[in-house]
Amino acid sequence: MLELSKDEEAAAMDKAVVIRPEFEPGRRIIAVSDIHGNLPFFQALMKKIRLTSDDILILNGDILEKGRDSLPLLRHVMALSRAYTVYPVCGNCDGLVLRFFETDELDSRFFTSYLPRHPESTIRQLAREGGFEQWDDLPRLRRDLRAAFPEEWAWLRAMPTVVETEHLVFVHGGVPSLEGMEELDRWHCMKNDNFLGQGYAFSKWVIVGHWPVTLYHAHIPSSAPLFCRERKIISIDGACVLKVDGQLNALMLPSEDSESFSWTAWDGLPVARALDEQETGGDSLNIRWGRSALELLEEGEELSRCRHLETGRELYILNEYLRRGKGGLWCEDSTDYRLPVSPGDLLTVVRKTKAGFLCKKEGVTGWYYGRLSDIMV
Repeated sequence: MLELSKDEEAAAMDKAVVIRPEFEPGRRIIAVSDIHGNLPFFQALMKKIRLTSDDILILNGDILEKGRDSLPLLRHVMALSRAYTVYPVCGNCDGLVLRFFETDELDSRFFTSYLPRHPESTIRQLAREGGFEQWDDLPRLRRDLRAAFPEEWAWLRAMPTVVETEHLVFVHGGVPSLEGMEELDRWHCMKNDNFLGQGYAFSKWVIVGHWPVTLYHAHIPSSAPLFCRERKIISIDGACVLKVDGQLNALMLPSEDSESFSWTAWDGLPVARALDEQETGGDSLNIRWGRSALELLEEGEELSRCRHLETGRELYILNEYLRRGKGGLWCEDSTDYRLPVSPGDLLTVVRKTKAGFLCKKEGVTGWYYGRLSDIMV
């Protein structure tokens, strides 16, 4: 998630753009969010779900940025939109790319520092393709990009903030109400952190991305779509690109008027079959972004024993996940959760260690200490 100050957020966008298409009954609805420039994951997911021209595909924001293939992905989705029914919703990352095309108001406060530090950004990729890499003259770069890439600019400009149908609402970050959505601040519909924690409930299903679902789980790290049925909210950001074990989720409905939700995902990890049974353990911990400060207790060859400062819990952390910053020691998302496993279960393998396997099952990450078959994929 790209961070701006409150003043920058206020300047970044104006009112929300809401469209209300009519979806024909019987057409499958597919929602995908937070691809973040990961073209291989997106292509693999579309192949897995067998996307057809009869489907309606909602790309629920943050198509771009963070991944290395933002520009190829943008071009791929633009081409897909010409052959299939695709509704790309604007996320905060997409909105910042558009904003560079539209105005210079964020140049000194954001882009002068962001662009030099992020060669993978969409703007940098466009600039390289056009031969315009002049970071000391952003107004000139803007003029050059506008002239060289009018189709990309127009496509980004046409992205709505909200897609609302009779039974469904798609918005990247979230909305406080379904009433008067055109008067909402566009940026805060796109960048709405911890939306599920704000207590809203709705009369129709609201599907959001932006906030990786694993951040909502204190005990079990799950990247699976999170269903709040009593409040009619579904959060589907599987932390693709952002997390080592992140995945790209596809939420599916057989028809717009159905409530028979299903989902599948792609995480690009190798797959193996479990050979032994394992019961889940007791209380477990999900160390996640913003709550990951540690104290090193004992350094090991592959894993080190650490104390999680927020909870006081001690657990073993993969050495490759340990990081040191200005505030001290912290880690990438980590857990001591033991997956419940039956012989024959298919697991995706995140990491192999001498102690056991860090695996995923149905979107949930945890440790497996049994035997695995040879990796199949």
